Amino acid sequence: MPYILTYFNETKTDVREAKAWYRKRQAGLEKRFADAIKTAILNLQQQPFSYAVRYNNIRIAHPKTFPFGIHFYIDETNGQIVIVAVIHNKRHPNIAQKRL
Repeated sequence: MPYILTYFNETKTDVREAKAWYRKRQAGLEKRFADAIKTAILNLQQQPFSYAVRYNNIRIAHPKTFPFGIHFYIDETNGQIVIVAVIHNKRHPNIAQKRL
């Protein structure tokens, strides 16, 4: 069953802030970051149950080349994958937990 992808409003801010940080470091790096996140999201959308539950029913997908985690849960009742946060791996996961 294909799942509809939804996300918290704060998720846009997470990605926007990370892209701004990478843009300051090197021209074009923000595009590579965005592409890596997009690819990771497409992968998790295809096989959401292949990611283990880490906390509070939240699973975490990681892009291949950037140290970020895509925190999400699967809402089987409504057929949705809900992305809660896209945060750097060095940040505490409480950021995502507080959004629940």
